[in-house]
Amino acid sequence: MWRTWRRLFVLVVLLMGMHEAVAAEAMPSADGIEVSRLALDAQAFAPQQITVTVYLPPGYAGHDATSRRYPVLYANDGQDMAAVGLRATLADLYRAHAIEPVIVVAIDMLADRASGYGLSDRDAKRSVVGDSRIGPIGSRAYEYSEWVATQLVPYIDSHYRTRATAAGRTMLGWSLGGLNAFNLGWRYPDVFGRVGAFSPSFWLAADRSDAQAVERTRLAQAMVSDAAKREPVRFWFSVGGREETNDRNANGIIDAVEDTQDLVAGYRRPDGTHGRGLRDLGYRVDMDYARHPSRAAEVAFYLLPDGEHNQASWKRMLPPFLAWAYGIHGSGALARQP
Repeated sequence: MWRTWRRLFVLVVLLMGMHEAVAAEAMPSADGIEVSRLALDAQAFAPQQITVTVYLPPGYAGHDATSRRYPVLYANDGQDMAAVGLRATLADLYRAHAIEPVIVVAIDMLADRASGYGLSDRDAKRSVVGDSRIGPIGSRAYEYSEWVATQLVPYIDSHYRTRATAAGRTMLGWSLGGLNAFNLGWRYPDVFGRVGAFSPSFWLAADRSDAQAVERTRLAQAMVSDAAKREPVRFWFSVGGREETNDRNANGIIDAVEDTQDLVAGYRRPDGTHGRGLRDLGYRVDMDYARHPSRAAEVAFYLLPDGEHNQASWKRMLPPFLAWAYGIHGSGALARQP
């Protein structure tokens, strides 16, 4: 009987265009969170497989195992989850009844991280490549984003008890992974209803010949300025005040902070024209989420004043983000500072 079910399982997955090469048994622990690791095929990146770690919340296999469905948090840079304290943070928030139970799907980065984590044009079916000091960024961002949205998500929905709607899915990432998380929410609003982007690489530009060229050709800002509101996607951005010292326009605000603020609130182009931000598109924006947190904001900007561009700072950004995305009314978790 087991062999029959196994054959049916393999057949179904193959029909989906991907198959499960390695599946560790779920490993329960004292915190009640069960963890499984999968190695999944992605045709665009063959023969490389993409490793995914699935974190199931306490009670997933309990008495309501046949009926309860859960929201899903997808996260780039899955190999960083121990360093950013994902499991411990989830366990703490669950114990405090601060957030609802959530399935987390952490996707390990590709062998060439800089090629997959970037921006794409879904309609044109192409990557939107930017320049950097280390070379092109996002040369395979379309293939990666398309795999996540059209292959990984259906796979997870077919194997776990998920809320299989955009409102039930969130995309998270940091640095280049945060840039790609934004891209997935922006380009696939029918798939993802929320986005969390920590220290997103919104500095990515088509032309880096000088400071004005960077300001003029920043790719994510152009995506927003030239578009309409993406209903019903909501965005949570977090940046550290000490991520760098670069200040292209010498206005006293580091680029990491200003690039994100510009995407959210709009900006003045070098030629004097206005580049539209999310606020200009009609989003309800909270530019100081740390002082007055509220889940009512469609776009939240969270500044961690002493935050740096590293895993230790992203670990501190994680609890308020999870409270924004999955907070339980009345828990008080939104107001807690790292």
